[in-house]
Amino acid sequence: MTAEGTRQQSRGQAPPTLEYGDAVDAVDAFIAAANSDNPAERTTLLCRALAADVVFHGPLGRDVGRRVVEDFITEVVQNYRAGGCRMVRTTPVDAPHEWARFGWSFEAADGGVVLSGTDMVHVTAVGDIDEIVVFAGHLT
Repeated sequence: MTAEGTRQQSRGQAPPTLEYGDAVDAVDAFIAAANSDNPAERTTLLCRALAADVVFHGPLGRDVGRRVVEDFITEVVQNYRAGGCRMVRTTPVDAPHEWARFGWSFEAADGGVVLSGTDMVHVTAVGDIDEIVVFAGHLT
């Protein structure tokens, strides 16, 4: 949330309204980027989905920047793509306000699930994801 959004809430004013479709569009562009074999297309999709200073809480730690997410996709996700794996959104995007969550799976070419989890994202008033928290695996 922007400093202005925080100030508005502290004064009892509502923060800027986010349209539900913005969260879905951003999440779907992020997943499409993970599945793209074309580096230029992947960059374009991530620019559409993510704020430049996105905070990424991934399985390897916390880092900042769209480039960090792109490097993660290239190094981790795309290495499995050679075997025909792909990211799939497995649930609707649940976005009651500016926070959204969705289930995903990383599927092999035969449809078998390699890994699954839930991501939580914060979506700005303009529809960019500015924070991603990745939860890989099932809660037990």
